Amino acid sequence: MTGERRRSARLKDFNEITTTVISDDTNLSKENTFYNLSEDLSLSGAKIRGNRFLPVDTLLKIDFKLKHLQEKITATAKIKWIRNVFEDKWYEAGVEFIHIQDEVLKTLDHYISYRQHLMSLNAIDIPVDLFETFQNRNVNH
Repeated sequence: MTGERRRSARLKDFNEITTTVISDDTNLSKENTFYNLSEDLSLSGAKIRGNRFLPVDTLLKIDFKLKHLQEKITATAKIKWIRNVFEDKWYEAGVEFIHIQDEVLKTLDHYISYRQHLMSLNAIDIPVDLFETFQNRNVNH
């Protein structure tokens, strides 16, 4: 093993998120939408992107709007690392889920598996959204 610490497979899709700071730190604003994109989604956490520096260990409520899932996924997460991506205006942070309901975890597991399966079938590297539409059309006819 080459130092890989991840416990579960990661999905590279970008998804919309809304974040709410729930830490008790009074210096942190409780506003939403500091972070508005997720990437590298797994059962244990995600990489999120946004416009505000938040310290490591900040607690967040994250609402995920997954592209191909009708329901919203909600989790409580803790920032594990953060880095400045662009001139103190854009940040990436790694978050670890610390509370996610079992039912939501099962839904997320199925969603990640399904999307990874579609990507593995996409041998000619067309955008997965188009590939999925093509697959669904062929199944329905």
